[in-house]
Amino acid sequence: MIRILPCFLVFLLCTVSVAHAQIRGAVLDSLTRKPLMEASVSLLSARDSSLVTFSITDGDGRFSLSRVPAGSYRLLITFVGYQNGTKTITITGADADAGTILMLPATKTLNEVIITGERAPVAVRGDTTEFNAGSFKTRPNAQLEDLLKKLPGVEVDHDGTIKAQGQTVKKVLVDGKPFFGDDPKMATRNLPADIVDKVQLFSQQSEQSQFSGVDDGERNQTINISTRPDKRKGTFGQQSAGAGTDNRYAARASINRFNGKQQVSAIGQANNINQQNFTAQDVNPGGGGSFGGQGISVQSGQGRGGGFNNNTGGGNQTAIVRSLLGGLNYRDSWGKRTDVAASYFLNDTRTLTNRQSRRETRLTDSSFVTNQRSNSDRQNQNHRLNLRLESRLDTFTTLRFIPNFTVSRSSNGSQTNSQTFGTRNQPLNSSLANNNSTGNGLSGGTNVLLLRKFQKRGRTISVNYSLNLNNQDTDGINQSQNSFAGSETTNPARIINQRNDQITNSMTNGLTVSYTEPLNLRQTFEFHYALSADQNTSDRAVNDFTEATGGYDRPNRQLTNRFENTFLTNRIGSTWQTRRLKYSYAVGFDMQQSGLETRNQTRDTTFTRQYTSFLPNALFTYTFAKSRSFRFNYRTRINAPSVSQLQPVTDNTNPLNIRLGNSNLRPEFGHTASLFYNNFQATNSRSLFASLTGSLTKHKIVNATTINRVGAQTTQPINVEGNKSMSGFVALGRPLLFKSFKANLNLRTSAAYDRGQNFLNGRANKSDSWQLSQSVSLNSNFNEKFEFSFGGAISYQTAVYSLQPTQNTEFLNPSVTADVYWQLPFRFVLSSDVAYQSYAGKSAGLNQSFALWNAAISRQLFKNQQGEIRLSGYDLLNQNRSVVRNVTDTYVEEVQSRVLNRYFMLSFVYNLRNFTGKSPQMQMPGEGNGERRNGGQRQNGGGGQGRGRQRF
Repeated sequence: MIRILPCFLVFLLCTVSVAHAQIRGAVLDSLTRKPLMEASVSLLSARDSSLVTFSITDGDGRFSLSRVPAGSYRLLITFVGYQNGTKTITITGADADAGTILMLPATKTLNEVIITGERAPVAVRGDTTEFNAGSFKTRPNAQLEDLLKKLPGVEVDHDGTIKAQGQTVKKVLVDGKPFFGDDPKMATRNLPADIVDKVQLFSQQSEQSQFSGVDDGERNQTINISTRPDKRKGTFGQQSAGAGTDNRYAARASINRFNGKQQVSAIGQANNINQQNFTAQDVNPGGGGSFGGQGISVQSGQGRGGGFNNNTGGGNQTAIVRSLLGGLNYRDSWGKRTDVAASYFLNDTRTLTNRQSRRETRLTDSSFVTNQRSNSDRQNQNHRLNLRLESRLDTFTTLRFIPNFTVSRSSNGSQTNSQTFGTRNQPLNSSLANNNSTGNGLSGGTNVLLLRKFQKRGRTISVNYSLNLNNQDTDGINQSQNSFAGSETTNPARIINQRNDQITNSMTNGLTVSYTEPLNLRQTFEFHYALSADQNTSDRAVNDFTEATGGYDRPNRQLTNRFENTFLTNRIGSTWQTRRLKYSYAVGFDMQQSGLETRNQTRDTTFTRQYTSFLPNALFTYTFAKSRSFRFNYRTRINAPSVSQLQPVTDNTNPLNIRLGNSNLRPEFGHTASLFYNNFQATNSRSLFASLTGSLTKHKIVNATTINRVGAQTTQPINVEGNKSMSGFVALGRPLLFKSFKANLNLRTSAAYDRGQNFLNGRANKSDSWQLSQSVSLNSNFNEKFEFSFGGAISYQTAVYSLQPTQNTEFLNPSVTADVYWQLPFRFVLSSDVAYQSYAGKSAGLNQSFALWNAAISRQLFKNQQGEIRLSGYDLLNQNRSVVRNVTDTYVEEVQSRVLNRYFMLSFVYNLRNFTGKSPQMQMPGEGNGERRNGGQRQNGGGGQGRGRQRF
């Protein structure tokens, strides 16, 4: 019964209706009586001037506002070059006619523009959608994340992931510049909403495309936060501290000093409740890269992380995490030609895991079950540095220097106890293992980009040098006691006691030269050449323990190996691009010559191969209207195997799962084709985004697994053919108007198909998997007293295997969430969130449904509500848990992990606000200094007295 709740919620939200009316009218020039096309028409509440809905006029100057509840309102009409027009209107249930609204031309003087009134809540400028933050109310002392939730077509998950018009946002800029690098959460969870003037949403092209105007197909969904002019000079931030039961604690502090173009921000945080207000980018020393494989993994039912309300989640959902962090962000202009943005970030996390699992492995002629208990204690420390330095050497030449590096140190201790039983419950093997390791790592890279324009419009040349490195040094102790079924002579107990030292270094140097030449006003030809050298070394030394000496002084020749790998590529190609009023297309063709050389220094062997590849690409974009577009993108790529995949040495860290490298691996060759459709209707704030992506990979690197009769397995990467996948989704967002509140509705439907192939005990095993999901969310806009959000999701997943039909599986997973914020009398505030999940596994003990309920009561303090004392309770029902199901080609596994459970916390929060900037003068619609670049061509905003725009 409970599984149908999300479906019922979707049906309820899509079919609910109340009595509404329609408002019609026309907007004309007061002198000429000519219609004004694309004037912004906003409907504001007469009580508090909050935005209710808006539209734009058509070619005849007419507008229509649908589904308006009964009440008193004020119409606001804005148009560039005209004074704002207003009109009061009352809706009693029947449709209303606003009549003809005459607009007066703006009054101009020599040095200023005198305009009274508000700006339009939403404007579309080219491919940028711009939201006026003042039209979307948030609770007192809200963070930027809370403001984004109010915007039509924007979704924010509990872990802080942002989706805008269906696409995941990769960057959040502040006044056009990075804020703590490219981590969106650093801005959305550490900046207050009340400093925001405008939120600009757009799909940002690569820096090379922005400069040359030739689209290379690389795009990142980006949000730019334009701050209010009166908030650009002053000091602000938030400080909080709390202590709770079970020795739980949480403290954080952020302080920002803005002074015009100079911005300095500092943050600090300490807690043991799984709160991470940043995106984890931890380096894993000794990881050595992915080992390859095509096993299908299906997960669901994960317990939610710690924290409360706005800061729920963000941490590890299958562990308990203690997090310490601190950071400093700096931005300024050095003179008239140099801009700098830099940040330093330190985080220290300790992750405690305790899990138990049941894995059922089915072979063609046998099956067995492995029960395992494990716990680990991992501590990781990262120092992250980002810098962006841009210098305009002269009118035509720009130099950009963009380094980023991370230095890490980690320590890890784990204990694992496992037993494997056959079909008749007979013991097959057992293992008791202890692993301890420490590691150091350095990763990151730098880009140096020299851009040069010429007198002839469209003629450019650019040189880009890139360096990427990943160096890891790990020392570990591997101890285990293992027993296998059978006679003592053929399968004796094995005791492993070894010390392993692993040094892995990876460095990639790349140089790219691009030249563009305009053939005419519509056509551009680009020529490019790229040289790349990828060098990898892996040095693994293993020594066995000697009882006589009491030390690790006996080299293990079988497990010791030093390995080098070099992948050198030369790539030359060209692109021909044509731009029309409605559409543009680009066709490119590259030829790449690659050389792969692997050298096993331990065994003194060398292996070399040469590859010649033809890499076509194509791009087509069609713009139907101002905010409706279609895009097709086709790309080819080559992926070289990693050093850990190539190194022909045994990794026996887990004696029941031995891993081998393969020096004969070939690079992967992939084809990817994507279709994108985007439609944002400014007349009613509806957004629709759809995408369809298909890929085909030749020489795909997958796992070949061999499992013996006692359950021990060996895994090695190999190349296979015929792997392909397809995925698509549709995201729909629209506002809803009810008599007493406004809300945003977001629907998301996704589907994915994957055809894979790997090998099990020497036989090919093909797999087909499907994943289907439907989600819905409803977020209300703040009305000074009450706001809420509801959400529901349901997913269906299935996997079918050619070699092992008994591994075929399918299951359904529903979930429901709800959040409430309620301002009570006497400055008390009640907030609560609930998440319900249902999970059905194959084991009776793991068929579980649970609800995670958090609640808090707080009292706002001081004159401007800058302080708050809060009592919060986490997991009030004490039901939080983590249940994960993994389905691969060889096994089905169900895992339960220790997570945070019920605790209570008393905390104090203080919001610092001290601004000395002057209140901004009224601007004409479209005016302001927040802006972006569009396709390499500088775009100036609006009309009238629009100021010069910053360059992203």
